[in-house]
Amino acid sequence: MASKIGKILVVDDNLGIRRALEILLPVHFAEVKTIPSPATLVSSLEQFRPDVVLLDMNFNTSINTGNEGLYWAGEIKKMVPDVEVVLFTAYADIALAVEGMKRGAFDFLVKPWENEKLIEVLTAARDKARKSMGRDARSGALSVISSDSSVISSEVEKSLMFWGASQPMAAIRKTLDKIAPTDATVLITGENGTGKDVLAKEIHAHSLRSEKPMVAVDAGAITETLFESELFGHVKGAFTDAHTDHMGKFEQADGGTLFLDEIGNIPLHLQAKLLRAIQNRSIVRVGGTEARPINIRLICATNMDLEALVRQGRFREDLYYRINTVHIALPALRDRQEDIVPLAEMFLHRFAEKYHRPLTGIAPEAAGLLKTQRWSGNIRELQNCIEKAVILSEGTVLTAKDLQIDAGSQPGMRGTGSGMTDDGHSERSEESKVREAMERCNGNISAAAKLLGVSRPTLYAKLKKYGL
Repeated sequence: MASKIGKILVVDDNLGIRRALEILLPVHFAEVKTIPSPATLVSSLEQFRPDVVLLDMNFNTSINTGNEGLYWAGEIKKMVPDVEVVLFTAYADIALAVEGMKRGAFDFLVKPWENEKLIEVLTAARDKARKSMGRDARSGALSVISSDSSVISSEVEKSLMFWGASQPMAAIRKTLDKIAPTDATVLITGENGTGKDVLAKEIHAHSLRSEKPMVAVDAGAITETLFESELFGHVKGAFTDAHTDHMGKFEQADGGTLFLDEIGNIPLHLQAKLLRAIQNRSIVRVGGTEARPINIRLICATNMDLEALVRQGRFREDLYYRINTVHIALPALRDRQEDIVPLAEMFLHRFAEKYHRPLTGIAPEAAGLLKTQRWSGNIRELQNCIEKAVILSEGTVLTAKDLQIDAGSQPGMRGTGSGMTDDGHSERSEESKVREAMERCNGNISAAAKLLGVSRPTLYAKLKKYGL
């Protein structure tokens, strides 16, 4: 369980949201304060002195032609620059939220939120704020450790993966032991929910760069207009509202590891710019002329068949071979049957502690039921299933009834082993799966993203890509 350190101020006019956060956030923050509008924001900042402000983008009142979040985010950063602002937004406000990040906001969260993602972002913002104030995020002692929303601390645990007992995972672990100490570029493939991001962290944790940052980028969620700025940075005045110089992800990862997730979604014309940076080991910030050397170890991941995309002319062959020095294919959960129940037990103990449930194990009939499922969403789907079951449980042992799974059912998308791709990982199939999920969920993006086993920003990018 996360340490109860730091203060967070929530500004949202929705009473239900404030009440929910008043229950969730005290588990992770020492003090939580909620207010319904920015009317008392200034006095709250002065009296409460938060580390983080979770700020709604729109309120009942009309300030700055509806862009209240942008206005107040700017005001907060002017008054207390060390306080981190996280914007709370609806899907329609995402463009405004991105604009807010340009103006200094730490990150944005989309409603309805996922608890795990919300806590991850807010605690990262808290740690960065406390570091800026000269205090360690955990103990309050003077700190010299770097912190960022997409940076994984060098204090990361040295065993992040659940390796289990399956032969495919044993082979991957042997490969990791060989490649981790090198600077070899790694391409990780596998269905959604198989743990590609966790494996990337494991490689970094065992590398000679483990004391330096690992910076993760969801390439599928970056809009084309922001791609260069996000990866390579920009100089002051490069475009409207570029009020200061901005360091991109390549520079943030200097000396450490850059993890490019969803690399198969990068448009063809932007792949050339990425290839140039990788080949030259240098970047030029948007609007600048100076070539800045970079020293990174590159790890990429995708759930797509890049070889097929190369044949279709949708992915550069030279970029494919540049990122594919070592290829690791993670198996689907259905291909590591012996690991399903141990994984479920691990999640049970984690969530039992988190939600204060007196659970000690899984009943035999429940374990048997878990083994019968296809788990189209892989480990992520299993984790979500166990979390929900733990919350709804009433006894000391997790039962089949708690799982709320019909015997013989096949959760997730039909006919595939992944929420987003079929056996050939074809793009045509991906589009049909996205369309089917949106239809089954009546256009509810959050529900469709959960069904597909992807994040909401990734689903937004795919909806835009296929014009859905």
